[in-house]
Amino acid sequence: MYQVFHADCFDWLRECEPHSIHAVCTDPPYGLQEFTEKEVSKLRVGSGGVWRLPPAIGGSQRDPLPRFTVLDNAQKHELREFFHDWGKLLWPALVPGAQVCVAGHPILQPLVQVALADAGYEIRPAIMRLYFSFRGGDRPKNAEREFPDVCVTPKGAYEPWMLFRKPIAERTVAENLRRWKTGGLRRLSADKPLPDVIPSGRTPDREEGISSHPCLKPQHFMRIVVRALLPLAEGTILDPFMGSGSSIAAAEAVGYESIGVEIDEEFFRLAQSAIPRLAALYAGSAGDELEMNADYDSRPPRDAMQPALVLKEHPPQNASDRQPGKAAPSTGRRRSGVA
Repeated sequence: MYQVFHADCFDWLRECEPHSIHAVCTDPPYGLQEFTEKEVSKLRVGSGGVWRLPPAIGGSQRDPLPRFTVLDNAQKHELREFFHDWGKLLWPALVPGAQVCVAGHPILQPLVQVALADAGYEIRPAIMRLYFSFRGGDRPKNAEREFPDVCVTPKGAYEPWMLFRKPIAERTVAENLRRWKTGGLRRLSADKPLPDVIPSGRTPDREEGISSHPCLKPQHFMRIVVRALLPLAEGTILDPFMGSGSSIAAAEAVGYESIGVEIDEEFFRLAQSAIPRLAALYAGSAGDELEMNADYDSRPPRDAMQPALVLKEHPPQNASDRQPGKAAPSTGRRRSGVA
């Protein structure tokens, strides 16, 4: 069973019943400017704004990207303040020992961890989602031909899902589990603990056909993570930046109660429609297997498997070859978020 709310999660958390949430799984906004109302409006009309559309590689179009490779001190402060304030508001709603799983970016990971640690949370080992990505690895902008053998950043191949825990209230994890049903993570099976590296793939076409949200995460990965967050399979999971609704769909698929909160009306309605359809996919897939089942097609396109070779054969001509385009924003938020 799940509930979804069209609301600002900061306002919603202020009214949330204390000790009513047993875990959090969320993919929060990444941009200091990108998800403001002004930038969202530009994205939806497809003109201007701080987003860019990277060039296609081997015929495969890359996802829109925000410009946040380098943060100045003011932006870093705003990022830490955002997550610190959010963590403080979330705190009363959580039971002791509740796990909080936050999707991030390698550049942002230490900043987010420091902010939530300062808010009182314990930093736990992060879960790394391994997947084929078109992000990163670009040559210097406007000088691609001059520096054909240079990449500005490593090519992305993983996404950190940071884990935090509200400290347990009892003397031991076992006692906390008995009283609060929290404090640990659910194993894949009796003889298989949850690993901190999970192979993943791109979001399958059948899922993207259900939801056009730009930050839609694959159900295979989401079900593994969501399932793990309730160690005794009891309690309620919250996604305060619901976006596509993929986490809520995953919770529904594994049989958990969940709550989703989304500030953007368009994304909220999209999630309302997508959640039951995403949850109904892959019958029998309940997040207890690392291997993808036979009907789960998440392999990258064949021509995307060797992007370096494709780039070498067809180097970008100049900056004008990069297609200007729109990106779609991620989940809503109270104010400028992270980059």
